[in-house]
Amino acid sequence: MFKLGDHLIDDSSPVYVIAEAGVNHNGNIDLAKKLIDSAKDSGANAVKFQTFQSEKLVTQTASKARYQIENTGENNSQLDMLKKLELSFSEFKELKQYCERKDIEFISTPFDEESAEFLYELGVHAFKIGSGDLTNIPLLEKIANYNKPIIISTGMANLSEIEDALEVLKDLEVAILHCTSNYPAPIEEVNLRAIQTISQAFGKVVGYSDHTEGNEISIAAVVLGAKIIEKHFTLDRNMPGPDHKASLEPDELKSLVSSIRRVELGLGDGIKRCMPSELETKRVVRKSIIAADDIEEGTILTKDHLTVKRPGTGIQPKFLSQLIGKTVKKGFKRDQVIEWNDI
Repeated sequence: MFKLGDHLIDDSSPVYVIAEAGVNHNGNIDLAKKLIDSAKDSGANAVKFQTFQSEKLVTQTASKARYQIENTGENNSQLDMLKKLELSFSEFKELKQYCERKDIEFISTPFDEESAEFLYELGVHAFKIGSGDLTNIPLLEKIANYNKPIIISTGMANLSEIEDALEVLKDLEVAILHCTSNYPAPIEEVNLRAIQTISQAFGKVVGYSDHTEGNEISIAAVVLGAKIIEKHFTLDRNMPGPDHKASLEPDELKSLVSSIRRVELGLGDGIKRCMPSELETKRVVRKSIIAADDIEEGTILTKDHLTVKRPGTGIQPKFLSQLIGKTVKKGFKRDQVIEWNDI
């Protein structure tokens, strides 16, 4: 069980969808508000940002990831790139208030202790830890002191590293997201069955942070038991910036949420039974024991007197052997359905 704001997330609850705005606001608060509007319109439960101070996050010489170079070029450092994507604490305060007016949960991932302190004072209902900080034990210890629910992403990690993080967070509500930390993530490296492995290993609410292109993998994750889905989105994939290319556009995000809700309905409760909409079909296509020819009253039934045909409104075929040797109370016409009270 995991509680995020007013939402209780467990095996029987609807999937909790986090629309990951990340840094796709390009450092512009007005664009960030439009992302919030889009997330709300899509039907997502929450919109998530990233709170960081660039100079506390990376060194001046830190290189960019390959996907960042492909999307933003080689002419600047990772630090220079991040500075252009940074929002101030006061802007995040404004964004949280905007989310409250729009009735959508505000979440942000802190990348340093001061940002974590700010988010706590801001009154977030939960913390999200990115995959890059799963092994950052000092940051985990800092956030654990706030006694808030925590969602951790596990890209690049093995079970031992997840276990180490959970040891720090052992007294808290924790949800674990499987993830492949590449943008976009190659389908052949998604390894969705790890969702079940993580669930069995730790007994926590498990979800999936999806960095693949398209919606299929998120839908498959839901089928495999993911109760939280996090997906990057943007207003326009052609905008400049490191993450836009691997993000959904608004209509695609809306389609994802709609598909998840439909899949949830289709998953059902797992009890195998005849469904209400099948009852009419059952009467039509199931079979009954039928008179193979005209049968006179008083006849002792043999196998030759009986056959099996549609409809399924009479005695089920599995009882055919029990009718052999019985005496009929009244005559039957050929193709007449035989009932128990007729013998």
